[in-house]
Amino acid sequence: MKKVLVIGGTTFDSIITLKELPKPEPQTIHYAPFHETLGSTGAGKALNLTRLNVPNTLHSIIGNDEYGARIAKTLKESGVDFIYDYDPKGTERHVNLMDVEGHRISIFVTQSSFSLDIDLERIEAYIEASDIIVVNIIGYTKQLMPILKKCNKPIWTDLHDYNVGNPYHDDYIDIADYLFVSSDNMPDYRPVMEQWMARGKELVVCTHGTGGSTVLTKEGKWIETPIIRYPYKDANGAGDSFFSGFLYGYLKGRPVEECVKLATLCGGLCITSSELANPELSEELLEQEYQKHYGA
Repeated sequence: MKKVLVIGGTTFDSIITLKELPKPEPQTIHYAPFHETLGSTGAGKALNLTRLNVPNTLHSIIGNDEYGARIAKTLKESGVDFIYDYDPKGTERHVNLMDVEGHRISIFVTQSSFSLDIDLERIEAYIEASDIIVVNIIGYTKQLMPILKKCNKPIWTDLHDYNVGNPYHDDYIDIADYLFVSSDNMPDYRPVMEQWMARGKELVVCTHGTGGSTVLTKEGKWIETPIIRYPYKDANGAGDSFFSGFLYGYLKGRPVEECVKLATLCGGLCITSSELANPELSEELLEQEYQKHYGA
């Protein structure tokens, strides 16, 4: 199978689960289940791909601190090929407030550097040794744009809850061949997907949470896929699991319709756990779930 390089996205997060997100007023919340865990989009994708037997390497930045050490240890124990550079600002940390419907308020209690001294030659060597590059919208990855533009490799990017017109995302939209995005902040998503496709993209995928997903192919075909209802525990990582399930199917040579179904299942399995990727996830489990819900 082809080799994937995932660039950017490791944090250490505190997750607080509430029945509903707090209203913007002074208050005291007397009970809030809480846990700490590895977070962010690169870690989520690498964990899912590793459990699905997709060869991959994750590059990210961490602090030379307790939180960075915990991130590196967790990824190593999970079998992820993790390479990193140190950020003098320390490890990025988030506090995520979650409600039972999966809605989230993310508070960046520390934030990583947007520009720092990293080993560009090492990253370029990994890019050259990989077949597909997944570039996450993490600030430091903008330093890599000159390398990525000349690498002649398919580039996949996940824009998450993109706001139309936000210039921060322009570099990522320009460079990507395969675009994933959430409609959370983009209710009129179809014209945007069409605009991106008109710019020469290979595929555009838009997710809608419990509303399923929409795919626009290069041939102009629209594919709508509803979710599969799984017991809900925690929505952290569901989008990255969806992305990884789709990429898994793509690397297996499956049709787009099957790729999005595999993505749907992978995202659904994620929400049954409190981690970025379901601890029980495997290639065998995903294929069993596919047969169970979609048949041959």
